[in-house]
Amino acid sequence: MFRGQYDNDVTVWSPQGRLFQVEYAMEAVGLGTACVGLKSKDFAVVVGLYKPASEMGLSQPKIIPIDQHVGICIAGITADARVLGKYLRTECLTYKHSYSTSYPIPRLVYNLGNKMQISTQRYDRRPHGVGLLLAGYDDSGSHMYQVMPSANVFSCKAMAIGNRSQGARTYLMKHQDTLKVCSKDELICHGIQAMSYAASIDEPLKLSIGIVGKDQPFKILSPVESMSYQKTCKPPDTPDHSWFPEALKEFDSSGESAVDSAAGPSTPRTATNSQPNLSVTPKTSKNQVNNKKSS
Repeated sequence: MFRGQYDNDVTVWSPQGRLFQVEYAMEAVGLGTACVGLKSKDFAVVVGLYKPASEMGLSQPKIIPIDQHVGICIAGITADARVLGKYLRTECLTYKHSYSTSYPIPRLVYNLGNKMQISTQRYDRRPHGVGLLLAGYDDSGSHMYQVMPSANVFSCKAMAIGNRSQGARTYLMKHQDTLKVCSKDELICHGIQAMSYAASIDEPLKLSIGIVGKDQPFKILSPVESMSYQKTCKPPDTPDHSWFPEALKEFDSSGESAVDSAAGPSTPRTATNSQPNLSVTPKTSKNQVNNKKSS
C-alpha cells in the first residue's frame, strides 16, 4: 500500500501505526536553522542561528520574548511560531491579571502542549510546523523545555533542534555535568560554542541570544553584546573573523562536516595543529614488475 493513501488527513493512521502528517511537521523543524537551549541552576539561555531568507531581505526573528520570566527560540515555520507566541503571551497576561503573579513555567508549557495536541486530532487542522525551546525562570528555579509538533513536551538540561543540530547536541552531551554550576557568562559561552558545531563553515556566525534567570528578566542581547560574547568565548589561537572549531573544517568530498553528517550522529574528531601528510607514494605498474623479474 502506498503512503499517499494515509497522509491526506492527520486523523488517518497507517497500518504501521504512524501519522504521516505529524511526521511531515517534524521534518519542518529539521529544515529550520538551529536553536540551542541550556540551563544552569540560576539561569537559562537560548541561542538561535539566523540568516536572511534572501540577499535583500532581513532575517526572521529566532527568539520571541513572551513575558518577563520566559521566552522561546524557534526552528521551523515562523508564522506558526508567531501564533503560538501570541497564545503564550495571552496566557501569561491573563494569569498575571487574575493572580497578580507570574505564570508557573511547567503549567504554561503543558497547556501549550495541550493546545498543539488538538491540531493533531482534528481533520480540519494541521500540526504546527515549528519546534520550540522554551527558557524560563520561576520560584522553582530555571527551566528548559522542548516542545515539538507532535505536542510532546520534554524537560531538558540542554537541547538543540533544527538543521545540523546533531553536532551541537554532541557538544552539550559532553558538557552537561558542568552546566549546572555555570555562571551567566559561562552558560552563554557554552551555548555559542555548541552553536558553532551546527553552523556552516562557509557563512559568518550570526547569533541571537536570549537569557533569563535569577534577578534577570528575559532579555535578548543586542548585536553588539552578542558579538562581544562571540569574541570572548572563541577558542584560543584562532583569528577573530573565523573562530570555528578546527573539527568543523575537516570536510570530506561530499561536503559533510566531521560532527554533523547526513548519515546520522557521529563523534567529533579531535583537532590538531599538525599539517596533513600530502605526500603520495608512486604506484608500480605490472610492466615494471615483470621487467624487474626478467632482469
